[in-house]
Amino acid sequence: MNLLTETQRVKEMSRFRYFPPALTGFLLLVGNLLAQEETKEGGTNFLDAIASAGAIGYLIILMSVVAMALIIEHFMTLKREKLAPPEVIDEIEELFQEGNYQEALEACEATPCFFSNVTAAGIRKLGHPFSTIEKAIEEMEDEEGVKLQQKIGWLSLISGIGPMMGLFGTVTGMVGAFATIGNSGAGGVNPADFAADISLALMTTVLGLTVAIPTTAFYAFFRNKVSLVTMEISGLVEDMFERFRTTE
Repeated sequence: MNLLTETQRVKEMSRFRYFPPALTGFLLLVGNLLAQEETKEGGTNFLDAIASAGAIGYLIILMSVVAMALIIEHFMTLKREKLAPPEVIDEIEELFQEGNYQEALEACEATPCFFSNVTAAGIRKLGHPFSTIEKAIEEMEDEEGVKLQQKIGWLSLISGIGPMMGLFGTVTGMVGAFATIGNSGAGGVNPADFAADISLALMTTVLGLTVAIPTTAFYAFFRNKVSLVTMEISGLVEDMFERFRTTE
C-alpha cells in the first residue's frame, strides 16, 4: 500500500495554508521599501536616507540580508519532499511488507531525514513491547522537531533584534541632537546643526521595523509549516508501525 495516497489531500490543503502568511510578509517588505523610496524631501532619496543612518543602519541592513538568506533556505529545505522523500517512504514501506526490517534500517541510515530518522528509531526497538517502540518513535519525533524549531529560531532572533537596533540608533541620534543643542551656547542653535542626528534617530527606527515586520511574519509562517509537516510525517510513521501493535 502506498502511504502517499492516504495523505495527498492533506498535503494539497497544507500548501494553500502556507500561501497567505508568506504573501503578507512579502507585501509588507516591498510596501515599506517602495514607500520610502518614493518619499523625497529636499532632494533626499532612499539611498541618502540609508546613508544617514550610519553604522547602525548598515548593521540592520546586514541583518536583513541574513534574514532573506535564511528565508530562501527555509523555503528550499522545510518542505515535505525534503523531510520525507516519497521514494524513501515507498522503499521503507515495501521492505516492511516483505519483513526485511534490517534492510529497512540500513535504508533509513543511508538517507537521513526527519522520516527516516524517526522510522529508524522504531526499527531498532523491534522485538520489544509495542509501548517501547512507540516511546522511541515519540522521543525521536520530539528530537527532530526541536532541531527544526532551532533552525527557524534564527528568524525569531533577527525579528527581535531589529527593533532593538533601531531603538539604539534612535537613542544615539537623540543624545547627539541634545548634545549639539547643549553646546550651542547662548547664541542659539541652527536646526541644520542637529538635523543629521535626528535623521539617524528616525531612519534607524524605520530600518529596524522594516526588517522586523516581514521577518516576524515569515517566522510565524515557517513555524506553522514545521508543525503541519511534522504532524503529517508522524502520522505516516505511526501508521507504518501500527502493524506491530498486535504482536505486543
